[in-house]
Amino acid sequence: MTKPIIAVPIGDPAGIGPEIVAKAFSDAETQRAARCLAIGDTTVMEQAIRITGVPLHIHKVQSPEDGRYEQGILNLLPIDNIDMRQFAFGKISAMCGKAAFEYIEKSIELAVQKKAAAVATTPINKEALKAGGVNFIGHTEIFGELTGTEDPLTMFEVRGLRIFFLTRHVSLRCACDMVTKERIKDYVKRCYAMLNSLGVTEGTMAVAGLNPHSGEHGLFGDEEVREVEPAVNELIAEGYKVCGPIGADSVFHLALQGKFNSVLSLYHDQGHIAAKTLDFERTVSVTGGMPILRTSVDHGTALDIAGTGKASAVSMIEAIRLGAVYASGFAKK
Repeated sequence: MTKPIIAVPIGDPAGIGPEIVAKAFSDAETQRAARCLAIGDTTVMEQAIRITGVPLHIHKVQSPEDGRYEQGILNLLPIDNIDMRQFAFGKISAMCGKAAFEYIEKSIELAVQKKAAAVATTPINKEALKAGGVNFIGHTEIFGELTGTEDPLTMFEVRGLRIFFLTRHVSLRCACDMVTKERIKDYVKRCYAMLNSLGVTEGTMAVAGLNPHSGEHGLFGDEEVREVEPAVNELIAEGYKVCGPIGADSVFHLALQGKFNSVLSLYHDQGHIAAKTLDFERTVSVTGGMPILRTSVDHGTALDIAGTGKASAVSMIEAIRLGAVYASGFAKK
């Protein structure tokens, strides 16, 4: 079977993105999983190869089909937009923010045109984006706008544990108010559609509880009785394989053991803590509900160690691997 092409924008050049791309592309596991194509500045990637000391030679291409996908080769679609006279590691820069956006934009274009099976993204910096005149706060918003997707879904995966999020970047107080029957029903349906697009068609989704022990039938918190249970019951009546609420202190463990194919976390940190405590480096973010597939490392630009060669590429390798795993199911949707 032909390995899928994964487009990898190199991220903010002032951060660790180029270094983890170089390390991941030299990794044997990555080579076995996919045909990888970096999108970024040539000089920046040459520098990253020197810093990391990996045995790679850059092969520049104008299209993914021109790549030489073999050990020792870093296939690069060049967008040479960095003036090295103004460049500095670890510094927020308008030039680097704008450049990072242009790499992402090209990667999305390749995926939309079916020239790449998925995009695996590296870290970008919100402040640098803003300084560069890019009016998006992050990857998800960029992908949503450039693919015409109103509200992309985020799923974390680590060691087979899949976690969705009912709410994300809002206060905890606000998140509690957003736990409503209609919102839960909408998200479960959309999560199911995303799982199907990835080729995950078996198993039951669990909805986590909000309060300790899911509120003990209203003894300390009535959100489960008032919103979660009615939502789950109506979804079951409509034919969805879903259960809950399941206490948040056990639901993630049960899903890891295989009892559930995924968990709907009710707020940001509830699911993040579970995934990152299990394995911080191997936690990968998957963006769904779009016409293209995107996976991503789940860490930042690490400006404090950029340029030192110390950055771990484990999450980058895992993001590429997972993109390749899901690419075949996604292509058939």
